[in-house]
Amino acid sequence: MSLSLRFVLLRFPITIRSSQFRTPILIPNKSKKSRQVRIFCSTMASESKESPSNNPGLRAAASPDEGTKGYFMQQTMFRIKDPKLSLDFYSRVLGMSLLKRLDFPEMKFSLFFMGYEDPTAAPADPTDRTRWTFGQKATIELTHNWGTESDPEFKGYHNGNSEPRGFGHIGITVDDTYKACERFERLGVEFVKKPDDGKMKGIAFIKDPDGYWIEIFDLKTIGSITAGAA
Repeated sequence: MSLSLRFVLLRFPITIRSSQFRTPILIPNKSKKSRQVRIFCSTMASESKESPSNNPGLRAAASPDEGTKGYFMQQTMFRIKDPKLSLDFYSRVLGMSLLKRLDFPEMKFSLFFMGYEDPTAAPADPTDRTRWTFGQKATIELTHNWGTESDPEFKGYHNGNSEPRGFGHIGITVDDTYKACERFERLGVEFVKKPDDGKMKGIAFIKDPDGYWIEIFDLKTIGSITAGAA
């Protein structure tokens, strides 16, 4: 403890309080004006940022609602203008496979479920393949309303990144962000942010054919990039 801080503690009665300081330490104070000084030691080291005590409203992972047993994140849906362009992008550029296609003639739309699962593992029976697809995690559901690809009046869909803002992006983990982006450039992919642009070096954002943003990052650098926020 520095001399100046020690002087302050001994000379003036103080109480240090903060949401981050929970465990009290009592220090004798020789000043006649107060009997003791109470200092709270941080317990943040023993409680992660992700703990319920640091995130009001969060339910403890150790005691989830029994009614949510078996829940998992299965799909994110994008409306697309032209399935030919979108299927090419997600399969050729991003390396996904078409896990299942569903067509609804009466309502004039089709669904294409894309993901990184091995499609050869899917059942041959169409109904069983649907069940299998809906049992995979983190798929992309591309929704095509028939006719938009050839409609001159169709202006496209809102991607959530212009006013009014809402949806932001999906994220794809790659082996090496810089190498992946070099390949994207060769393939003519549109960039929102290249890896060395802006303050957050080492991550990139690209656009799919409908303008939806896709974050690109790798496991070698994401930790260091976000270390200050961890």
